[in-house]
Amino acid sequence: MATQNRKCKIIIDSCCDLPADLVKSFEVDGFLSLSYIIGDTAYPDDLWKTITPHEFYERMRKGERPTTSQIQPADFQKMFTKVAKEGTPTVYICFTSGLSGTYETAVTVWNDMKADYPGFELFIVDSLLGSGAEGLLVIEAVRQCNRGLTAAELADWISEARFYVHGYFTLASLETLQRGGRIPDMAGAIGTKLDIKPILSFDLEGHLSFFGFARGRKKAIKQMIETFEDRFDVYSTGEVIIASSDAVKEQKALAEQLQKLPHKSRIMHTSVGPVIGSHVGPDMLAFAFWGPDRRQYRSLSDRIAKAVSGKRKNAGEE
Repeated sequence: MATQNRKCKIIIDSCCDLPADLVKSFEVDGFLSLSYIIGDTAYPDDLWKTITPHEFYERMRKGERPTTSQIQPADFQKMFTKVAKEGTPTVYICFTSGLSGTYETAVTVWNDMKADYPGFELFIVDSLLGSGAEGLLVIEAVRQCNRGLTAAELADWISEARFYVHGYFTLASLETLQRGGRIPDMAGAIGTKLDIKPILSFDLEGHLSFFGFARGRKKAIKQMIETFEDRFDVYSTGEVIIASSDAVKEQKALAEQLQKLPHKSRIMHTSVGPVIGSHVGPDMLAFAFWGPDRRQYRSLSDRIAKAVSGKRKNAGEE
């Protein structure tokens, strides 16, 4: 991607789960890695340079339970010092605060540092997304940067654009969610017995949310495709990211099904990274695309709560 028009720098992190060669082509000014431990060895999430997706997920299938860590304060300090000394305004596109403390740590570190770099502009933007959905946002943010947006303009663009990214995924079973405490044990046991496949997405605060359920994998994938048909924005860039945690055959089959639809889409394949993969397990299948503003799908209770909150705020200003 051409970089001659850039007025700002970009930092991204490993939970965008994009292919390493694509990230290299972006010529971003900073890349930060979350980390994971599998067996007795700690690894940086380096976009599968150290270990292959198949090797990682096979070890999970055989019973290994990896753990993960967010980006450490020292790593943020080193990166922020580097860009601050150079002086070009910078935007960091961060993995969702709904699933990690990474965003909060980044903000804390910069707040402790900013007095030493008066006037330097660093915008830390919570993507409220992860994996392929975060990756889709990063791809277009890089394009916007290359078109000459300032750091402030790019931060504003990302803060709005993140609500137009739709990400949906289904899991092989409820076991991983059950083990992670995201659903009750009883629900997990019943779901497994009935072959219930969850379909998940990101809510407006960046947490995982249940979008739906289906009896069996094929029906879950069918439901995801129907959602794509309903919500895909035909006036968007047309890019679709399909990701899996070592479910390569299904990943290719899903791409073939999407290509048969009347929508003109350009499909990119990627692998779910080891940090997110540690929590969703093998055989997750996901895709992300541009669609309508997800805030319009806010639940009735959420809309009421937002309205009440707004009235309280206005009353306090009077």
